[in-house]
Amino acid sequence: MFNLANSLKNSAEKIPSRVAIVHAERSITYSELYEKARRFANALKDLGIKPQDKVALILTNSMEFTIAYYGILISGAVVVPMNFQLKYEEIAYQLNDSDSKTVVFASDFEEQVVQGMKKAGVKNGIMVRGTPSKELLAFDELIARSSPETGPRQTSENDTAVIIYTSGTTGRPKGAELTHSNLFLNAEVTAEKLLKSTKEDVLLAVLPLFHSFGQTCVQNASICNGAQIVMIERFDPLKVLETLQNNKVTIFCGVPTMYFVLLQVPERKQFNISSLRMCISGGAAMPVEVMKNFEKEFGVVILEGYGLSETSPVVSFNFSAEQRKPGSIGLPIHEVEVKIVDDNDKEVKAGEIGEIIVRGYNVMKGYYKKPEETKEAMKNGWFHTGDLGKKDEDGFFYIVDRKKEMIIRGGMNIYPREVEEVLYSLKGVTEAAVLGVPDEKYGEEVKAFIALAPGVKLTEDDIIEYCKSRLASYKRPKSVEFRDSLPKGSTGKILKKALR
Repeated sequence: MFNLANSLKNSAEKIPSRVAIVHAERSITYSELYEKARRFANALKDLGIKPQDKVALILTNSMEFTIAYYGILISGAVVVPMNFQLKYEEIAYQLNDSDSKTVVFASDFEEQVVQGMKKAGVKNGIMVRGTPSKELLAFDELIARSSPETGPRQTSENDTAVIIYTSGTTGRPKGAELTHSNLFLNAEVTAEKLLKSTKEDVLLAVLPLFHSFGQTCVQNASICNGAQIVMIERFDPLKVLETLQNNKVTIFCGVPTMYFVLLQVPERKQFNISSLRMCISGGAAMPVEVMKNFEKEFGVVILEGYGLSETSPVVSFNFSAEQRKPGSIGLPIHEVEVKIVDDNDKEVKAGEIGEIIVRGYNVMKGYYKKPEETKEAMKNGWFHTGDLGKKDEDGFFYIVDRKKEMIIRGGMNIYPREVEEVLYSLKGVTEAAVLGVPDEKYGEEVKAFIALAPGVKLTEDDIIEYCKSRLASYKRPKSVEFRDSLPKGSTGKILKKALR
């Protein structure tokens, strides 16, 4: 019985009175969390949600996210966590593509979510906080009137538990189907072998829980070992330092951008964060200089790892301060194989650059309803990451570059073509190309190259303003360069390599 929700059941039975989550001025014990999740599972059944039906979550970090997430799993349904920054057209696409039957969302996002639901034809909307309109349901009311008399539904190890949307090199975002087994085992290995966490640990959840990094390495790993989660809805450096101090946080997981920003806080020396025993970095390559400066300033070691949404997500890790190699993504985790191969899938020698491929229990079931894309990604039984890397003589892996044109801004994946299509929809734009350019704070930033029709006058501000209502803020170009024309190859394809 591989239902991921068994992690919560086990912790609730072993340590019922232990505080599971602290959020704002509220807290909830493991016993209360499990009861509310069971009540929500029954509420979903009453709404006609059946096993393997899809339920979308559009929520910031909050105890409601975790209650809903585990409630969906208990019912045997599938969680579809979505980025709360998405606009209604992006929401509609993911709702449609995932076949979601219901959406659980925070009142802050009501306008965009309701428009997205209407466009996708989704009727059931469950609102967290606020007073919902007549056609919507209230999350707290549903839980209050539902029975807690249930337990995690028996699921097979290959049943889908979560669908996480990720960008590829062609087409629109794809839904990576992660099974109960994928997520259960990856969380367990993370908790026991990477974090080495116990019920005495306190983890800060500032990474968004809709993202696989925050979901597995903070939420699921904590619940697996009965640790406490302290939640912050959005990254604010002063709030993070204050929370690390006041809540005596022992483990902090973040993307490189967060470490960079924390180093810039003028008041940073006023905070006592000596409770912190470990910092984890992932989501994008960590600049060695940032790592060194952070460790010197705050007196805590950063251990870097690597993963993807398709791998649940953890693939490799620097397991200890003594063993690690700064700049490396570490060694493969327990029972996961990693190879560097050439274009013919032949393994290359140590030091040579090739594509990183992965095989193991953590690799996704496939892309939802996309057999061709799944077949392409899973050639010869190995998941092809699209990342270029190398391995040294000691078996440590390094990221060199990406085959994919995907931009990673502050740990968030951005798909250039999606941005380009919006730019092309603006009257007067004749050619558009989007690239990731180096950025000290975010690792990469979005830059647009644009050619205009003769006589058309548009400014950088015009372009950025146009994107505001059509793209999530992290996807919008932050700079625009105008050219008379963009470089093209013999077939007329824009040469991004030349633009770089």
